Order: sequence, then structure tokens, then C-alpha cells
Amino acid sequence: MTRFRASLKELWNRLSWLDLVSMVVAGAGLVLANVELNGGAVNFLKYLAVLAAIYLLVRFIGWWRTRLLWSLRNRLIVAYLFIAVVPILLIVTLVSIAGRILYSQLGAYLLHEDIQHRVEMIADISEHIAVAHGTLPPGVTQADSEKILAAQSHAVHDRELPGLRISFANDTALLRNLAPGKRSFAGLLQQGEQGDSLSLTSLRLIADPKGERVVTLRVPVTADFLGTVAPDLGAIQLNLMERYFGGAQQGVTYTSGGEQYKVANRIVARNRALQSAMVWLDTPVTVASSLDSVYVANDGKVDLHRPVLAVFNARPSRLNARIFTTLGELRDTYLLLLVLVGILFFLIETAALITGVVLTMRITGAVAGLYRATQFVRSGDFSHRVPIQDRDQLGELAESFNDMTNSIGGLIEEQNKRQRLENEISIAREVQNQLFPSTLPSVPGVEIEAICKAARSVSGDYYDFIQLSPTHIAIAIADISGKGISAALLMASLQAALRSQLLADGTERLSTAELVSRLNKHLVRNTGDDRFATFFIAVYDSATRTLRYTNAGHLPSFLLCHGVAELLDKGGMVLGVVEDYAYEEGSLSVGADSVLIGYSDGLVEPENVYGEEFGIRRLKEAATRLQGAAPLMVAESLMATVEEWAGTPEQADDMTVIVARLR
Repeated sequence: MTRFRASLKELWNRLSWLDLVSMVVAGAGLVLANVELNGGAVNFLKYLAVLAAIYLLVRFIGWWRTRLLWSLRNRLIVAYLFIAVVPILLIVTLVSIAGRILYSQLGAYLLHEDIQHRVEMIADISEHIAVAHGTLPPGVTQADSEKILAAQSHAVHDRELPGLRISFANDTALLRNLAPGKRSFAGLLQQGEQGDSLSLTSLRLIADPKGERVVTLRVPVTADFLGTVAPDLGAIQLNLMERYFGGAQQGVTYTSGGEQYKVANRIVARNRALQSAMVWLDTPVTVASSLDSVYVANDGKVDLHRPVLAVFNARPSRLNARIFTTLGELRDTYLLLLVLVGILFFLIETAALITGVVLTMRITGAVAGLYRATQFVRSGDFSHRVPIQDRDQLGELAESFNDMTNSIGGLIEEQNKRQRLENEISIAREVQNQLFPSTLPSVPGVEIEAICKAARSVSGDYYDFIQLSPTHIAIAIADISGKGISAALLMASLQAALRSQLLADGTERLSTAELVSRLNKHLVRNTGDDRFATFFIAVYDSATRTLRYTNAGHLPSFLLCHGVAELLDKGGMVLGVVEDYAYEEGSLSVGADSVLIGYSDGLVEPENVYGEEFGIRRLKEAATRLQGAAPLMVAESLMATVEEWAGTPEQADDMTVIVARLR
């Protein structure tokens, strides 16, 4: 609370009389906006309130910028963001927008293609009927011929064209209006003054000795019909349009071909919903596209180009296998948007580069001044002072350097602090050693050894052996993200959660996949978003010689039996990322005198002088050569082999290996 009051006092002292007046005016404008008063003076005051709010915002940004950039650490962070992170984010955003355009237009293509395919299908049916009508035997009457042809078409196409209607008539007026001078028409047909109906329609002239007849095929576009269209899409809605001539209008208008339209009727697909997301990045896309239809009014007037606005959504995961073929009705809008966004990103990137260069020059200039001052001190001249340019953290650092030349007492205090830190790290190392199993479980036919070498004072690797019953033993190995004390703390949390789950009665029958799911939920709920762990657990039953296991993103352990290595890679992703992730349990029968090898990435990633990693293949070969040795000898030999490969005693990562002989 004291710190908060100090910040408020500092802010109050920085306020000028103009700031106070602006705050009063902005507050008065906010009150007037809520009570909805009108009038010349009131509107003018609201205008002044907007100007005052803009002024206060600029002042606040300037004050916040001064406080933020006072710290050298914050300046370095800002420089890093503008130079390294911001361009990447801009590129990712641009790619994401391009991907949304791609998926939306692919969805529009699928809808157009499906409907066009069905239109072509009824056109082919009408052509088939026309040809078949002229080839029937002379003894078949016209009525019988039409009845037979209609029945045959229904029998073949009713499933693909639900609601198909076939009729014959002598009136050719509709066909003449829809396709003047042609013998057939096929497409979307909209009828009624208010867009009462929409159908896939095909009309074709049939040559007949008594005169021309027209066969008409209609498939009504209903909610049930839309439920069968483009199964890769989610919910679909078709908006039937009518001309808009101005006046009062509720909702939006749509412009096509220089004409304005408004929604007259809607058809919503039945039993259609957006599919479930495959991953959290699988966010849906919502698309508005236009279908071309022919409109026939009740008085017989025909509009050959009446749009039908289709609105639908889709999952990118369902569209990935499709080919991008069209940008659809709104391609010009999308392309213009993409160009504008590209220009905006270029300007932002340029500003980011300039900002990063300026900040870097100021920081490096201050560091260069400090370096020159150290040369004077090195030569024994303690009278030299670093010039102070700004009252920020760099200025404070220069002033601190000037004070340091008069006293070296701070060096002694720094040495004392370092000693205390080393003592704390030593205590942390002792506490962590107690987390590893101190005694090995006693299970008939099972011999286990493990070695863990930390890259730092404390390790981020974890292994454990837990006896669940006289014949069941659980073997676990994990690799915590990061190194040092933070990784060790997460390791302690994982160890406590694992043992709390396994030390209850009957846990030998618990599925390893269920166990890993519980640990995953524990880490997701109790750790930060940037913390995760790879994890492998196996439960061995010496009575049935069955090994059940789950691998959560860990390098696959392997089971050696008579020179053959079987990778244990079934499971899922790492722990601590997605809460409701479903893991898989693997199971296999263990042969006599088999050896289970578990390890962390520090054992296979060391490189030799030529930059070659040791790798899993070499680890399996080394373990195969040592298969007949005692578990402790196998573990020590594998460690020695990896260190000999690296050729240096310095470790880049924690190294852990578990060897379990299953007789």
C-alpha cells in the first residue's frame, strides 16, 4: 500500500493545471454522454471532452514511456521486441490472414462445386429422359413413356437428389423466358415475389410427334437438402435476395452487378453444426459467398442474375486436403485487404527497425563511456568521472560508477552475497537428492539401476521407482523444461503428484494413460504456460511378464530382448500444455532376460568434434553390446560411452539413464 501511495503522490506532483482542467472536462463529458442530454452548449462540451481525453491519453503515454524506459532492462527488452519479436509476429499475422483467406475461399469453392455438380446431374437426367423418350417402342403411349422414365430416374437418383420432382408439360413459355433460343436450361431458380422458393431446376424440350413438350426436373433447396451439401463445411445458411429500391431498411444491403439487394427469405441447413476442433489452433472461418440464380416473379418477369447470399463456417482442418482453386465473389476485397495489410506491416517494421537502432545506439554509447572510464581506473586515475547525460537508469549507472571509484566496500558485500547464494544452491542440491529413490524396490526377477548427472548444481531430470505390489513396479523418467532451480522445483511438484497417485491401494491396476492424464492436469493447473515436462512411465508385472507404459513426449525408451530393440513410443504430447488431452497406453509381453533402457535427451544429444550427435541408434547399439552385463555396469558404460563421444567433461544438459533387467 505504501508503494501504491508513493506512485499516486508522484503522479499528482507531475500534474499541471492543464492536466487537472482536462480531467474535469473529460469527466463532465462522460457524465453528459450517460444522461443523453442534447443541445448546442452540451454538444460543444462533449466535443471539448473528446479533445481533453485525447490530450490526457497522450500525456499518460508520455509518462508511462518515461517510467518504462528508465530501466536499462526494460530498454533492452523493448529493443529486443522491436528488432526480433515484432517482425516475427507481423509475419505470423500476415500468414495467418492469408491462411484465413485461403480457407474461406476453399470453403466457398466446395459449396459452389457441390451445388454445380447437382445442377449438372439433373441436366444430365433431363437429357437422358429426352433421348430415351425418342427411342421407346411405338406401342408405348406418351403417358406411359413419361411415367416409366420418371420412375427410373427416381429409382437411381433420389438418394443423391432428395426431393427430386419430375414433370412433363406442353407449355414452353418458362423455358423460352429462361433460355431464349435454346432447348434447355439448368441452374438455380428462385420464384415468388418474396423469394418464396429456391430449387435446382432443369428444363429441356422433348421432341414429340404431337408437338414439343418440356420435361422439368426440380430439387427444392430446403433445410434438409442443405444438410447434405458440402459435408466438409459446418453450418450453412442461404439468403434469398430481392431488389432494394431505397427507403426504410432493416439489416444490411448487398450490392451485385450495380444493383442493391436485401434479404427476402432464409434457408438454414438442418442437422448441420461446426465440427469439433482438432487442435486449439483449429479456429473456424466464417464465409459469405454469392451463388448466381435466375429469378421468376409471379407475373412472369425474369431476372437472369439474382444473387443468393450463402453464409457458412468451416474448420481449417477439414479443408487442408482440398485444393485452392478460386478466390470467389469477394476476391477483389480480399486482395485489396491483403495489400493494405502488407503496406501497414512494412511501415510498422520500418518504425520497429528505426526504434531498435536508436535504442541500441543509446545503450551501446553509454556502455562505451563506462568502458573508457574503466581504462582510467585501471591506470590508477580515480579522479575521472563519467559524464551523466540523462536521469535514467544509464545515468544512475554512471553515477554509481563514480561513487564506486571512491569506495570498494561494495565488492566485499558482493562476495558475501555470492557465498550465501552458493550455500542456498548447495541446500537445494541436497533437498533434490532426497527426491530420488534412496532404496531400490524388491520385485522378483527385476534388477534396476539409475544414474543422473546434472549439468548444473541441480538437475531438471527426474526418475523414480515405486513398488505397487509384491509383483508390480512402476518405473518413471521425466525431463523438465529448463535447467537449474526452476526446473528442480517443477521436478519436486511432479514427484509429489506422481507418488500421491501411485501410493494408494489398487494402483497397480490403474491405466498408465489415466495416470499420465492426471499428472498433465496437475501441471497445467499449477504451472505457468511456459513450463512443461516430457514424461515416461511403465508398470511391469513380474507375474504375467506384462509391461504397460505411456510416453508423454519423452524420447522413446526401448526394450532389448535377444539383441532386438523395441521402441516404447505410444502415448501423446508433453505434460503441462493441453489440459484435456487423451493419452494412449501401450502394452507388450516381456521375453525372458530382457533389458529396459530409459534415458533423457542429454544422453543422446552430445556432439563430437564433427558436430555429429550421439543419437538413439548408437545408444541402442551400445546397450545391445552390454545386454548381458549387470544393470549398474550397463548404466555406467553408457554414460562413459557418451562422454567419450563428446570428448569434453562439460555437459550441455542433464544426463539420466535407467537400466532395468527383467529376468
